[in-house]
Amino acid sequence: MLAVGGAPPGGPEWAVEMKWDGVRVIAACAGGECALYSRNANDVSGSYPELVASLKALAGKGTLILDGEIVAQDPDGAPSFGRLQRRMHVARPGEQLIAEVPVRLFAFDVLAIGDRELTGEPYLDRRERLAELDFRTPLSAPPHWIGMDAGELLKVAGEHRLEGIVSKRVDSVYLPGKRSGWWVKTPLRHRTEVVVAGWTPGAGGFGATFGSLVLGAYDETGRFVFIGLAGTGFTHTARRIIRATLDEIELSACPFAQRPPEAIAGRWHWVEPILVGDVEYREFSGERLRMPSWKGLRTDKTPEQVTVPRIDPRPAG
Repeated sequence: MLAVGGAPPGGPEWAVEMKWDGVRVIAACAGGECALYSRNANDVSGSYPELVASLKALAGKGTLILDGEIVAQDPDGAPSFGRLQRRMHVARPGEQLIAEVPVRLFAFDVLAIGDRELTGEPYLDRRERLAELDFRTPLSAPPHWIGMDAGELLKVAGEHRLEGIVSKRVDSVYLPGKRSGWWVKTPLRHRTEVVVAGWTPGAGGFGATFGSLVLGAYDETGRFVFIGLAGTGFTHTARRIIRATLDEIELSACPFAQRPPEAIAGRWHWVEPILVGDVEYREFSGERLRMPSWKGLRTDKTPEQVTVPRIDPRPAG
């Protein structure tokens, strides 16, 4: 189930949760086996063996289906998508990497326990069932609040360097695969997926890699369109790795439905539009992202699933 973006609704019929900066997964256990599935239904269990082992211990031989977020925390305890990148793209991590970058599963919903399917039950009933589970590190159920001012909780999220908050109707059922107004996400900064379509030449210390990545997405008619350039948010190591990948998928022709007018003068280079990334941005006016900052590559969405962001003239907080 997916949330819509917007201001927190507020009121006693809404519960509020924190929004975590990680990778969304469904954890499915049955008959003593457990697997983790990404948003595009890829099995990512091999990347997080410690979570799978803990889920097996929790579920035993029974059936258990959870919805949650895999998070890697920085030394201060704040979720770090940058740290999680070190685990996301490793299919079989070794003991050293697991120790260096521990991950947790924050389970915020339960869809089935034993022979009882819970998707048709109200949110608060599902949260009660979730609280009854014997979670132990690295598994946990993050808190939710009812009757607290959403603005104050959004402020708390900012103080702890979280993404924002998610408001959920206390009587809402769970709609698998659906985006519903029963869940409303309020980010502190706008965030969206993008497809890498190319790169611009770098200068100075970036001469060997790139200046910016050329970003694209699919509009409502299915056309692949330009939505901006991201030149910040990269580590030097990430720049080298990304540039090596770009060289392997180079294209001679522009992949956009319409070539951006500045592409020729800027000596842009084109690539196959197969890499999906995450960016944060200030606002989107309908033509391009304002002040996008690169967060990292994603493996849980296909390029065709990346759509143009909703137009919102009001900058995020």
